[in-house]
Amino acid sequence: MFHNIGISGLLIILVIALIVFGPAKLPMLGKAFGETLREFRNSTKGIADDDKAEPIDIRKDEQPRLS
Repeated sequence: MFHNIGISGLLIILVIALIVFGPAKLPMLGKAFGETLREFRNSTKGIADDDKAEPIDIRKDEQPRLS
């Protein structure tokens, strides 16, 4: 996701965030971002686990229909 951002780019983003949000709200934003990311990962893992649990019914005698 952030493969092309170097250390200097990350520092610039951090400084801009510090200027925009201030030092008091920056930890709260980081915590909210971490919780959101954790919930997203748990949701996507749940979807992937559901896909693995459902059996796939593929019948050889049926041909796919082209529309």
